[in-house]
Amino acid sequence: KMPQTPPFAAMFDSSGYNRNLYQSKEDNCGELYYHDNNLLSGSLEALIQHLVPNVDYYPDRTYIFTFLLSSRLFMHPYELMAKVCQLCIEQQRLSEPGRDKNWIQKIAPKILQLLTEWTETFPYDFRDERMMRNLKDLAQRIASGDEMYRKNVQQLLQNLIRKLAAVSQYEEVLAKIDATSTDRLTVLKTKPQSIQRDIITVCNDPYVLAQQLTHIELERLNYIGPEEFIQAFVQKDPLNNDKSCYGDRKKTRNLEAYVEWFNRLSYLVATEICMPVKKKHRARMIEYFIDVARECFNIGNFNSLMAIISGMNMSPVSRLKKTWAKVKTAKFYILEHQMDPSSNFYNYRTALRGATQRSLTAHSNREKIVIPFFSLLIKDIYFLNEGCANRLPNGHVNFEKFWELAKQVSEFMTWKQVECPFERDWKILQYLLTVPVFHDDALYLASYESESPENHTEKDRWKTLRFVSEV
Repeated sequence: KMPQTPPFAAMFDSSGYNRNLYQSKEDNCGELYYHDNNLLSGSLEALIQHLVPNVDYYPDRTYIFTFLLSSRLFMHPYELMAKVCQLCIEQQRLSEPGRDKNWIQKIAPKILQLLTEWTETFPYDFRDERMMRNLKDLAQRIASGDEMYRKNVQQLLQNLIRKLAAVSQYEEVLAKIDATSTDRLTVLKTKPQSIQRDIITVCNDPYVLAQQLTHIELERLNYIGPEEFIQAFVQKDPLNNDKSCYGDRKKTRNLEAYVEWFNRLSYLVATEICMPVKKKHRARMIEYFIDVARECFNIGNFNSLMAIISGMNMSPVSRLKKTWAKVKTAKFYILEHQMDPSSNFYNYRTALRGATQRSLTAHSNREKIVIPFFSLLIKDIYFLNEGCANRLPNGHVNFEKFWELAKQVSEFMTWKQVECPFERDWKILQYLLTVPVFHDDALYLASYESESPENHTEKDRWKTLRFVSEV
């Protein structure tokens, strides 16, 4: 029987996380250090050993996730995979011709389960041919013993190949979207009226727009691998100067693509507000986005909410005083208060906790949605990493730090697995992803043409921008 894999939400329990990893007979007390049965540190070799199952032992799932996530700070995943394969072959005597079939039946499901957890949670590691070679080699050894294992191995490889094909396809789509919006921006600058529509003509219902934004957010979140948070911190290992920095460790850039989406949405909001010629149309656009943002808050989509508020707070938008005078701003101030950065985003963190609680007891996918303000999540993980050393003075790996990192990343893993419950509207999605958006200079130019410059600084800037745009 295969060891069972609990869902991510159950992995780290509410009191903190389940890290009661009791010492097995194999553990060398000098190499792994426990306190109250909690694993706090160990030598890299002993931690690798602790990852590999044997007949009497299968590692705790929180340990597997935490170690696979953090080990890349010390070695390439393919180096770890090679060591795991080597240990499996040595310990389990998989290389011996006369091995005991009964014994193999006990150990094979456990090795297979470990490989399943690795390929399901960190599939992007296997974009490296060396990883794939080792995986196939070890899987082959297991499969040669029994027809049932052969089927399981086949299933594992098929699932992995499907995931890798999906991410490649997603990356191609992103590249096409970028190319389309760049082409359209060129057209917009040369013939502004020829393709200019506004978002309200495409979607006049702010609730529907908030739902389509949630589709984009959840799809992009779903493609971010947990290791992408950690790979940003990969530096030279102080104990081994030959180890290269970053280099070929990075197999994806889904995290960067997601941050770029946030920036795009902010500039899209600012562009839509600055473009209309008439003041009442600009005011209507601001009120429309306030309603979209409020619905994002209700859904639990804090990333789109923050991007919309950022767009509305950009200088080219905030300087439109005559336009803002026509807007009912009370609702906007409530939203701004929710996302106020003071006291380390206290209000937002309280709202996020509320959404997280709601998702834990949810009966529908709609109630499960938690889309965090992503830049802040990255910053929190970054500061947690900066605040503690990876190694202790005795050379041990500081595993206590990695429990904390894994806890934060595993929460994100739960959120990214939610299916979007809203119906897709391809026309609106297409508009959001490919409509051309202005950046700083073009935005200021549109803003000054909507409401004339008010002081010498603005007048000088306007002259310069007009001169540059005419050239």
